[in-house]
Amino acid sequence: MWDRMEEFCEICGNERIPGTSNCPCCGTKYQDQGKRKAQGHRVVNIEMGRPPLDTALQKLEREIARAKEDKIAVVTIIHGYGASGRGGIIRQECRNTLDYLKDRKHIKGYIAGERFSRREGPTRALLRRLPQMTDDANLNRNNRGVTLVEL
Repeated sequence: MWDRMEEFCEICGNERIPGTSNCPCCGTKYQDQGKRKAQGHRVVNIEMGRPPLDTALQKLEREIARAKEDKIAVVTIIHGYGASGRGGIIRQECRNTLDYLKDRKHIKGYIAGERFSRREGPTRALLRRLPQMTDDANLNRNNRGVTLVEL
């Protein structure tokens, strides 16, 4: 049986097929587990199905923990912006939770989707570390419905 670290591609975050040496989705050659550094990107949708706030926040924390185990460097959290157009409660509480996790050193930090722009210093630093993020659909889009979490 293959272990937890091998279930997902470290670059695209898609499920791996046991016994293969390359990701079936992005073609990345799998590395030896002992040599892996944090890299790659995963997208997690915590607003899917319009969950209650506590369920969404539990999923946020669970997915961050899973991504850390899988050595993912950045997780894009889709939390939505709220039907009112003023920012929903999931978005607000998601960022409050991320502030808490950052203060406790459980995450390195986060970039709000509306600040995920090449003009912003934190984004430029992220793009230097993970050049594949230059192809991210949210870059320079002022997307208030997402937050990028650096692990």
